[in-house]
Amino acid sequence: MSDNYKILIIDDEEVVLDSCTEILRGSQYKLATASNGSLGLEMIEEFQPDLVFVDLKMPGMPGLEVLERVRAYDATIVTVVITGFATIGSAVDAMKRGAHDFLPKPFTPDEFRLIIRRALEKRKLILETLALRKEKEMLRANFAAIVSHELKSPLSAVQQNLFVLTSELSGQISSDQLVRLERMKFRIAELLELIRTWLRVISADIETIKENFEEIDIEPLIYTAIESVNSQATRKDIELHVHLDQPLSHVTGDSGTLTEVLVNILNNAVKYSYPGSEVRTEAFNQDGEVVISISDQGIGISDEDLPHIFSDFYSGKQGHQEEKGYGLGLALCSRIIEIHDGSITVESEPGKGSTFRVWLPTCPNESQANEPAIAGFSSSQLEGEL
Repeated sequence: MSDNYKILIIDDEEVVLDSCTEILRGSQYKLATASNGSLGLEMIEEFQPDLVFVDLKMPGMPGLEVLERVRAYDATIVTVVITGFATIGSAVDAMKRGAHDFLPKPFTPDEFRLIIRRALEKRKLILETLALRKEKEMLRANFAAIVSHELKSPLSAVQQNLFVLTSELSGQISSDQLVRLERMKFRIAELLELIRTWLRVISADIETIKENFEEIDIEPLIYTAIESVNSQATRKDIELHVHLDQPLSHVTGDSGTLTEVLVNILNNAVKYSYPGSEVRTEAFNQDGEVVISISDQGIGISDEDLPHIFSDFYSGKQGHQEEKGYGLGLALCSRIIEIHDGSITVESEPGKGSTFRVWLPTCPNESQANEPAIAGFSSSQLEGEL
């Protein structure tokens, strides 16, 4: 542990402050005390503590308000409640306001020291997590620049030269040579698309995407995504079914990226489905969120692969080799939904299919029908509906 940890104790009882000071005398910690909540908050800005003990019952500003103010000022500061009136209700209220632990009075020196050690371990983990997250974001940004400059630029130059070469040699090369040139152009185009997708995954600018946020009716996005995979489904004799709550609540977001998520999930559902099966899309309102569920009857995902499918560059071991991808689509989906303050999950059983669910928070004060009707269609009705 660091020798520089700072501890602040906010309590209106002088005997408590004196006891805590005596217990920690000669320790490696720096200690400050405050006799009320207002003074304690002033001390937080001046002292910048790692750990704050807060008494719940104080004159003036109550301890619960102090907890809220500390969390609003710096959520990484670990707070511990000390009180002589410990109840389950007060403990729950304190935890809801960010308290890490609960120390009832009276307490022994050993109990006090133990709570401090635990709380500072928590603080250490919080700071390490933040540092790792910051480092990861820096690596993302740096890697994006390297990929763009060192790979994308020269590949683009090769692609352009191949286009020019094909045109200049027109009529002078054999059909076999032309096929080889076309194959080269196709493979380079694949690599460029892979690089573009990866750059989007690692450098998605949250603030830039959020600049385009607006109130969105999710229903047209669902139908647009279904229309985009309809021809692929038809070729595999896969039936597309849709059932939507009427009306669906609106969400706040970017319609372009949300449509991309739905297209990607539906595309995978069709890609990994058995010919002659069906893919079902449902959407409904639930507890302040719009839930979009996409289910298939395909090859499914193994238990080994399931925890990793939203990771960058992860491609499952199960499935048809010709359907293998680069493992970027779902990582991008996860990133987009995260930006929208939503969540995405999957349930799957090998040989029986998978169900992906996307949760998106509804717009504030969104009104919902008490008894929604259901709208639905199958792919055989698509031409008339879309």
